[in-house]
Amino acid sequence: MTTRDIVFTAVGAVTALSALLSVTTKHVVHAALWLLVSLGSLAGAYLVLGQELVGLVQLLVYVGAIVVLVLFALMLTRAPIGPHAEIDTPWWQRFAGALLGAATAVLLASLLLPFFSGATADLDTRPSATPQIAQAVFGTWVWPFELLSVLLLVALIGAFAVSRLVIGDSGAGRGAGDGDRAVAGGTPAVGEGRGAAAHGAAAVTPGHTGGDRT
Repeated sequence: MTTRDIVFTAVGAVTALSALLSVTTKHVVHAALWLLVSLGSLAGAYLVLGQELVGLVQLLVYVGAIVVLVLFALMLTRAPIGPHAEIDTPWWQRFAGALLGAATAVLLASLLLPFFSGATADLDTRPSATPQIAQAVFGTWVWPFELLSVLLLVALIGAFAVSRLVIGDSGAGRGAGDGDRAVAGGTPAVGEGRGAAAHGAAAVTPGHTGGDRT
């Protein structure tokens, strides 16, 4: 076993462990951070295999954009961060999800592993496909690439608009709640009501006092 094999095994173990923690933790921010670690470790696995372009795309697109969008969505929508009783799933749903995930992993492994059982790769003398990929992305697929970036920008602007609407509705609800509490607090006494009315009248029409005396 070479040094490259040891590094690849360690990076793969970190990727698998952080992915497992990202779907098992009950803290949403912790789940996003564990997902960040998992995607970053996967980029390290690509670098170990000699695919620098794929590793850099993994860092830029997934680590630098997707996880940041997830964190912005959590902050803008004011979602519950920690464990919440109303959205917590029972144990049997978590067990069923884990069972289905394990069954899917076994099925994919049984289908894909026979295709790569005898395959070998020479990582020392590999052809560089970076110019071909760059020519395809910025030549043939440049317009779909730009349309995808515009779509992501529109989604981000829509998230800001929706968050402002939610904040405005909650502020109006708080104002109505304050008025209801003021009404429910009870009416003031008769003397207090007359004093408040006189004070309000004097504050509204201060210039008519001299004319009343005459």
